[in-house]
Amino acid sequence: MSKIFFQGSFGAYSHLAALSIEPQAEIIPCKTFDECFLKASKDTNSKIIIPESNRITGNIGIEYLIFEYRLNIYSEYFQKIEHNLLALPGAKISDIKDVYSHGQALSQCSNFIKSNKFIEHVRADTAGSAEMISKEKNKSKAAIASSLSAETYKLEIIKKNIENEKGNLTRFLVMGKNILQPDFGKKNYITSFLFKLKSKPAALYQSLGGFAINGVNLTKLQSYPEKNSFNSFFFLCDLDGHIDDPKVQKSLEELGLHCQDFHVLGVFEADKIREK
Repeated sequence: MSKIFFQGSFGAYSHLAALSIEPQAEIIPCKTFDECFLKASKDTNSKIIIPESNRITGNIGIEYLIFEYRLNIYSEYFQKIEHNLLALPGAKISDIKDVYSHGQALSQCSNFIKSNKFIEHVRADTAGSAEMISKEKNKSKAAIASSLSAETYKLEIIKKNIENEKGNLTRFLVMGKNILQPDFGKKNYITSFLFKLKSKPAALYQSLGGFAINGVNLTKLQSYPEKNSFNSFFFLCDLDGHIDDPKVQKSLEELGLHCQDFHVLGVFEADKIREK
């Protein structure tokens, strides 16, 4: 049986995403993102599922681990984020004074929190907050988390879908040590890679010329400082297309002329949600 590691506690959105992708797998929680990457880098029979960005609040902040471990990306998955107010069975909204959750979840539900005059408490993750509420047995405390967390920790959903904006999505990446990629066919693909440029003026401008000439669309281009440095940067990039497509190959060859480090992270099918 394959293993999938995720960061957080059972009932987390990452757990929900793992169940959607591979319900038969052994799904194992880790305390930190670092632990997820480390375990997958040592165990070739395992994968990790990691939140990479959120439609509303942006990047999750795991880029340095992608750069360090260079695990292969097998797929992307967009998980619908529906936040719920969870409390002890029998509790009412009027009983609740304190609300606990991950910082991003609190900010995504700020309108609901303000209108009810709740006191916010930032915790490491959503599901961990739900677990804490179930153990503390205090009706004045609630958590913002998934419906799976309510099920897992036997809490009641006091109010469903309390997020400010409906249709919020988190993009997850499924990654692992082994290199796997789909054959080039008629489907929509994404090629993900990282690169570090040679230090010279206008290097980024020159390096991207090949994509424009060959008509290749970049869907993501982000720069991050290398560890302990403010003058050395690496770039994370996604492009529309398969690495075996001649126009993608030509673009990447052009880019390679300007790089001192280049690494393909993965080639995978684009999630169908991108077509909507």
